[in-house]
Amino acid sequence: MRELNIPDIDLKKELNKCDSMEDLVGKNGLMQRLFGNIIQQFLEAEMEEHLGRDKYERSENGGKNYRNGYSSKNIKTSFGEVPVDIPRDRNSEFNPRIVRKYETVCNELDKKVIGLYARGMSVDDIKSEIDELYGVDISPSMISKITDKVMETAIAWQNRSLDPVYPIVYMDALYFKVREEHKIVNKAAYVCMALDMKGHKDILGLWIGEQEGAKFWLSVCNDLKNRGVKDIIIACMDGLKGLPDAIKVVFPDVNIQNCIVHQIRNSLKYVASKDSKSFIKDLKEVYQASTEQLALDGLNKLESNWADKYSIVIQSWRNNWENLSTYFDFPPEIRRIIYTTNALEGFNRQLRKFTKIRTTFPTDDSLRKALFLATEQIMKKWTSPSPNWAGTLAQLTIMFEDRIES
Repeated sequence: MRELNIPDIDLKKELNKCDSMEDLVGKNGLMQRLFGNIIQQFLEAEMEEHLGRDKYERSENGGKNYRNGYSSKNIKTSFGEVPVDIPRDRNSEFNPRIVRKYETVCNELDKKVIGLYARGMSVDDIKSEIDELYGVDISPSMISKITDKVMETAIAWQNRSLDPVYPIVYMDALYFKVREEHKIVNKAAYVCMALDMKGHKDILGLWIGEQEGAKFWLSVCNDLKNRGVKDIIIACMDGLKGLPDAIKVVFPDVNIQNCIVHQIRNSLKYVASKDSKSFIKDLKEVYQASTEQLALDGLNKLESNWADKYSIVIQSWRNNWENLSTYFDFPPEIRRIIYTTNALEGFNRQLRKFTKIRTTFPTDDSLRKALFLATEQIMKKWTSPSPNWAGTLAQLTIMFEDRIES
């Protein structure tokens, strides 16, 4: 492409007219006019490159394709709305790169719109913000079209290949309201977070389903396997319905740990306030025990002291003991990571923060789009591995040498 000329504007004279930043970068400011001139010159240069000769020059080899006037278009940019004239050629073969056919929004403005959407702003709020900042009137449908561009990236991310082995995985489900067939329904967003072999957090996927249950969790686990996961050492969860059976079908050697914190919270819901202090003291002998046998002794004591009043609580610990007691098989540094799903709870809270403005999503895809963009923003901060990961991995490698080494 030929070298561009300086835009036909007396820059020094124009700058002298600018008394404020608004005059420079605001609506109808100098940058808006300069930007329009620059885009126009790019278009002219692209046409000359396409035809292989300068403007008004005729081809010596008898080429039959020539310029054929212009078509006017307004481009919405971060400097405001810029009018440009798109050159045309007689054979209708010219397809400019700087301003694509049918494109009316500059990529930089696209990024700003997507960034605002990712941070949880509603379509109406984005429209007002862009209009106030740049003097550009963008319709709600245009904002939806811009944000829809991320769906291809979201689909590629959701279907990317995964590592063969994950030492620790957390699973949970959140609920959102989605409009479907003229009514509002609750949809579950299934989340899978992992600590990889280097100790870094990663979201392996987000799945939208009708309701939580074994059948959907099985499809989630099969998706992980189809994307390359061969083994999960420890899976942490909040007593999710159907998940333990589903994950065992796909990854039969997995160690399941139910969240102790959630079990405690669910237990205390049934305990009267006058008994809570004494009950918690006895309960601590269960979940803070150094070995499983001492924990069982503590559970027997808890039952002896409180079975008459709170048998439903005692029975819950008994019924779920297999998945509640897994962490006793591990040293303290690993117990701290797996006895609670707080790591995933923190991610879920941030997701809620990004999506709280949108009380209802119009479609499943709009929910996927919002969750993916929020996840992107959250994961940017995940730059460091889990504390003391080298020691944790060393312990796991000794305990599960064949599975991790393979």
